[in-house]
Amino acid sequence: MSAQEHIHQTVTNHKVVLYMKGTPTFPQCGFSSNAVQILKACGVADFKAVNVLEDPEIRQGIKDYANWPTIPQLYVGGEFVGGSDIMRELYESGELQKMLSA
Repeated sequence: MSAQEHIHQTVTNHKVVLYMKGTPTFPQCGFSSNAVQILKACGVADFKAVNVLEDPEIRQGIKDYANWPTIPQLYVGGEFVGGSDIMRELYESGELQKMLSA
């Protein structure tokens, strides 16, 4: 299975997926840490976290998959939402909570 196929399968088989550097309990960058904190603030405790530092093909593949150059990347219901800054904007406007509860 190619990296693209693996990514597609992951984002379509889980409601909420966060591609990040590190893990939710031990984020390896500030942006990934912020993304995890935003999800927790939204009451999302059960989400699929993918540590891109464990697999260089996934790390590059996720950037290609969404045509988005940075990590973290959030997917909800198989759809790309955005990175840490977009997550923060959507959270502050209440839109992220609506997406996650749908």
